[in-house]
Amino acid sequence: MSLPKPDVWEDVTPEQQPQPERNPGRRRSRTLSRKEIARDLRQAKACEPADLELEATIAELDATRPHVRAECADGPRPCPYISCKHHLYLDINPATGSIKLNFPDKELCDLPETCALDVADRGGVTLEEVGTLLNLTRERIRQLETHGLLKLRATAEEEPGCGADLG
Repeated sequence: MSLPKPDVWEDVTPEQQPQPERNPGRRRSRTLSRKEIARDLRQAKACEPADLELEATIAELDATRPHVRAECADGPRPCPYISCKHHLYLDINPATGSIKLNFPDKELCDLPETCALDVADRGGVTLEEVGTLLNLTRERIRQLETHGLLKLRATAEEEPGCGADLG
């Protein structure tokens, strides 16, 4: 027969008891489907007249958009070109056309880093830092790293004379 365990927190109010640790600064990313984006765009066009100032700003950004890394390395930060495939604010799935907002609760100017190429140039980034930059957990980053290394090994084995050490 076992004796009941004494309640360790019986003299402590609920506010004083330790709470499970949560990550208040991290919010899950949000994915917008191509269908949802098209519907919202149709609704916006039907309700509001064309904004000429916005269209002029978009045209100016498109005209000044860098085309190679040398043009953008010394560019403005945070990087305003969120449609660039190296931008950390959002990801576009080419197969489905969906857009994944990595930081739905933050503005572009609130991100510590906005370009993946800047992070790569800096080098020596830990899994924890990569997870923070991409709004993913350290474990998910480790899984992606392992998957990428496996793909590289498979490619290296298929290529004759490719003796890269991927270990």
